Amino acid sequence: IGKAADVKVLSVDYSLAPEKPFPAGINDCYTAYKWLLSTGVKPENIFFGGASAGGNMTISTLLKIRDESVPMPAGAVVLSPGIDYTPESKTILKNAPTDPVMADVGIFWWIPAYLNGQDPTNPLISPVFADLKGLPPILVQVSTCEMLYDHSTRFVERANEVGVKVFLQEWDNMPHVWQNYGLYDLPEAKEAIDKIGEFIKNLE
Repeated sequence: IGKAADVKVLSVDYSLAPEKPFPAGINDCYTAYKWLLSTGVKPENIFFGGASAGGNMTISTLLKIRDESVPMPAGAVVLSPGIDYTPESKTILKNAPTDPVMADVGIFWWIPAYLNGQDPTNPLISPVFADLKGLPPILVQVSTCEMLYDHSTRFVERANEVGVKVFLQEWDNMPHVWQNYGLYDLPEAKEAIDKIGEFIKNLE
């Protein structure tokens, strides 16, 4: 992705549950962003990105940045984001037979581990319930056969309602975060990564 967008990449090794549940990871990402700003990098030259649970971290960190009145980055990219940790999702069970990646990672175990007893409707836990006003342009990529498919569609709908510039790109019959398979020459992965590069370059 960095090569496609012609940008440098800072990868944040944020805290993980169960050892460090919510909100430790968000705080790590927020701290990393504040550090990057302190080095003199302009917010308009920064883009956020994350996949799956990292997509959750991306959106939640943007919400924290907004709420703390810190300058927003130029935009964000989220790939197959998990942004609703309540049982509301209709595609979690419906798409389980067509999503071997997510069906195999124990989603029903790691969500409670991350929540650690917190209310899953907390907007920083499940950004689909957040007031999304003030967020920067966001590109969302998702496959229609993923368990998390309606996380993306509902988030995009909510973002559109409050005027956030959000762009939804869908693929059929792709596994969860198929962009990773660009390493194995999957054409759809290369196509998706190229579109991410175009999105970032067009916002610069």
